[in-house]
Amino acid sequence: MHLPVRLLSRMRRRTQRGQAIVLGSLSFLVLALMVTLSFNLSHALRQKMSLQQHSDAMAYSMAVLEARALNYYAVSNRAIAGSYVAMNSLHAYMAAASVTGEMLRAGEDNFKKIAIAEGIKCAACRCKCCKHAIDAKKVANKFGKKAREYDRDARALEADFRTAMEGLDLMVDNLHKSQAEVHAKTAQAVKDGSSHGLAQLKDDTAPRSSELNSAVGGLNRNEFNCAVDGMECTGSVESGSEEARARVMTEIGNASRSAWPANRKGSGLPPEHLHPDFLKELEKIPGEGQYQILTHKGSAKTVTDEDDIYSAGKSGGNEGTTVAASEEGSVMHSLWKDALPATSDYESAISSDSGGGDHDGDGDQHRGSHSFEGINARALTACAGEGNCFMKYRANPDPERDWGQPRVYSYYTMQLSVGNAQQAPWELNNSRSVEFQQGAQGTGKLTVAAGEGMSLSKALVYYHRFGAGGWKEPPNLFAPFWRAKLHPFKPGEAARVLQEAGSSDAVPIAETEVPL
Repeated sequence: MHLPVRLLSRMRRRTQRGQAIVLGSLSFLVLALMVTLSFNLSHALRQKMSLQQHSDAMAYSMAVLEARALNYYAVSNRAIAGSYVAMNSLHAYMAAASVTGEMLRAGEDNFKKIAIAEGIKCAACRCKCCKHAIDAKKVANKFGKKAREYDRDARALEADFRTAMEGLDLMVDNLHKSQAEVHAKTAQAVKDGSSHGLAQLKDDTAPRSSELNSAVGGLNRNEFNCAVDGMECTGSVESGSEEARARVMTEIGNASRSAWPANRKGSGLPPEHLHPDFLKELEKIPGEGQYQILTHKGSAKTVTDEDDIYSAGKSGGNEGTTVAASEEGSVMHSLWKDALPATSDYESAISSDSGGGDHDGDGDQHRGSHSFEGINARALTACAGEGNCFMKYRANPDPERDWGQPRVYSYYTMQLSVGNAQQAPWELNNSRSVEFQQGAQGTGKLTVAAGEGMSLSKALVYYHRFGAGGWKEPPNLFAPFWRAKLHPFKPGEAARVLQEAGSSDAVPIAETEVPL
């Protein structure tokens, strides 16, 4: 009697069969899409990390190039200063060689004075003073003859002196020429992001990324130019004058002189730098009596006015147009027979400048000219193999500009998807999307792979001398302690770089307070 009910239940179960297949199919479709999205998301994240690492590596590598260039400027600037020290030493040696004849002429003057004094005695009393006057005149003639011999020996050094000066001047020009070449190549490398070996870095880290954004590269080149006083740049302090730059190198070169060319002096004793054989002449020629160097001083210096050769260093007014040296003093002869002591001064000076130089002295030790262009005689951008220029750091007092230390930026884009379904099957197709037909509701589209990615990085080229108090030393281009590091963006800085790069859509994100 219950049979109809059982048949009805069986028929109802038959009509419900197959519904799980529909739900399962939909679930498998959703699962497949989730797996596909997971693959694409993982691939996009890996590509984005690769792109950011590439951007960081490029920013740091370009900063390293700039740091190496600045360190080269520092080392070569020291070599340039060393050239001026060598020029000073050359002039000091020539002044010392020339003063020998002048000292002998001072001895000649002493015995001329003695001869006159003895001659006056002779006229008054007609005694042995007459013979003394004649003998003193003979001694004076011997001093004069010997002075001419020493003049000739000093004159024999003139050609070598001139050649050495020309060589040192040429070395300064060639050193700056190499500085200019390094600057041009480094500026080009940080602008294009590919020269100077940087292209290999892209091949190794992110071969599918874009080239360095040209506008961002222009920012890098401008930052690098702004680190060197005299280079054309925008956004920093104005360049100093040619005279101001010349004063810097002049004072550094003068301060680097060793003790002997800077200060040669003696009192009461013969100067130690003069050869003993020469000093014996002052005593041997008279045959009897004594001589004494009462005063003696000498110096060699790069100056504007030869009268400043013995003055202390100063912050202004010395543009280094002349290399000059002087040697001067006084010598006394006494106890010669019964004559009174006689004292005479001597001086020898030599200088080189753009007008051919000059010689001061009573002898004939020097002939011809010896030129010196002067320190930093031209504008930095016009020093093409001449002008004795050098690289000087352009300090900026604004801490927001990192005191003029150059900043380096990198901005790169890259397609995060492969765009080829055969190489990346998880992207489903070349369009990386799936379309759904919803009947009257229209067509829906699901993009399963990311499109283009962007990366932005910053590095700082900074100066730091290791050791206690190293941070207190201001940046300069005379000590090779420039280094590079990745550096965080300051407020508004990232937005400015993105705006320059043409990525205005990303500017609002960069203007948020979330650290990049």
